[in-house]
Amino acid sequence: MNLVWQRFTLSSLPLKEYLATSYVHRSLVGLLSSWRQTSVLIQWGDAIAAALLSLVYALAPFASSTLIGLLLGACVAFWLLLTLSDEATPANVSSVTPIHLLVLLYWGVAAIATALSPVKKAALNDLGTLTLYLLLFALCARILRSPRLRSWIIILYLHVSLIVSVYGLRQWFFGATALATWVDPESPLSKTTRVYSYLGNPNLLAGYLLPAVIFSLVAIFAWQGWIKKLLALTMLIVNTACLILTFSRGGWIGLVVAILAVMALLVYWKSVEMPRFWRTWSLPIVLGGLIGILVLAVLFVEPVRLRVFSIFADRQDSSNNFRRNVWDAVFEMIRDRPVFGIGPGHNSFNKVYPLYQRPRYTALSAYSILFEVTVETGFVGLACFLWLIIVTFNTAFLQMRRLRQFRSVEGFWLIGAIAILLGMLAHGTVDTVWYRPEVNTLWWLIVALIASYWTPLAQNQTNLSNLEPTVN
Repeated sequence: MNLVWQRFTLSSLPLKEYLATSYVHRSLVGLLSSWRQTSVLIQWGDAIAAALLSLVYALAPFASSTLIGLLLGACVAFWLLLTLSDEATPANVSSVTPIHLLVLLYWGVAAIATALSPVKKAALNDLGTLTLYLLLFALCARILRSPRLRSWIIILYLHVSLIVSVYGLRQWFFGATALATWVDPESPLSKTTRVYSYLGNPNLLAGYLLPAVIFSLVAIFAWQGWIKKLLALTMLIVNTACLILTFSRGGWIGLVVAILAVMALLVYWKSVEMPRFWRTWSLPIVLGGLIGILVLAVLFVEPVRLRVFSIFADRQDSSNNFRRNVWDAVFEMIRDRPVFGIGPGHNSFNKVYPLYQRPRYTALSAYSILFEVTVETGFVGLACFLWLIIVTFNTAFLQMRRLRQFRSVEGFWLIGAIAILLGMLAHGTVDTVWYRPEVNTLWWLIVALIASYWTPLAQNQTNLSNLEPTVN
């Protein structure tokens, strides 16, 4: 069974050996390697790439989608230049991971869906957008292999999110005009301020801040020195408060899932240092305490109670009713094109959805990541996407277990990455802010962060065996 799982998750795939003999890899990678020897630009390649990524993550909450698209295009062009000028060294070969293969496979399925789409022009345009995001992942995975650059990108994102959160809290204290109907007008919370900061939408803000909450939590353990830990604690409090004040039900669901996951993983990480009693009972105590706090908040904090209970109001809540009507139309779209869908992207969706929509229920997306993936690329695309998710989580857990043996603080970022992906997926079950540049760039950053830690299974097992005590 273990062998089957390793093959399913590509853990035992001999990527290094395959790429070393691959004609396509040898033909493309290193095509400009002779120019690399004399180019000052490429000698600083990783630093320049990190600067481009810094612009993306520094400007994402404040800039237009057009500007972010231009920056993504610059990142992709520079990734291509770096790849073509790479030398065929073992280190560069090892940078390709099972996650890369699944990302490539998903792109291939999306390309087939585009070719078979009933709205090919719109689908082709959105395939280009998808390609930008996937190659952003490739550049991030390359750059984040450097611990120094990895730390820089995380710190940059945390400081930008702190600015976003502070402005969101200012809206809460001084008021902010709702830019859309975000709450059922018949609800007691209809007049409640829902902060949206610079992003213009509270649900989008919640999706953007979720990784910041978890990263700031694990930074308390990863950063050394009391000043840095106090900064991380401040970020945690401010980001969590701002996310809660978005009153985004999907964001709250994602936050609860992510916090439960990160606390469980932190207990697992620390368990090797615990006495036997705490190894057995620390996890139930921590998770039970968190659930207890959540229950008390629901019982005694009226805005929280009303917002949580509205999740179970079914069609009696206008937001729920809207999603149900959109989903009914989406199910019909999937039924008519179940294999490869209608083609990737919101442009394709906007062309086809009006043919199925219920009167007065216009929509820009399927309001669920899984439904959106299925309607765009069919059940083939959904299967590929789920496979990518499974391989990503498996890779993260294997590398976290390796780092746990070394007691490396780098493992805390992997713990955060696992919890963030779980939280974003939980949020994404009832919303599609995942497809907005502010959130989508973060998703691929987290996936790339996991990929950057990858080592082949045989090497991983060798490292672990070297840690076992020698019996003389």
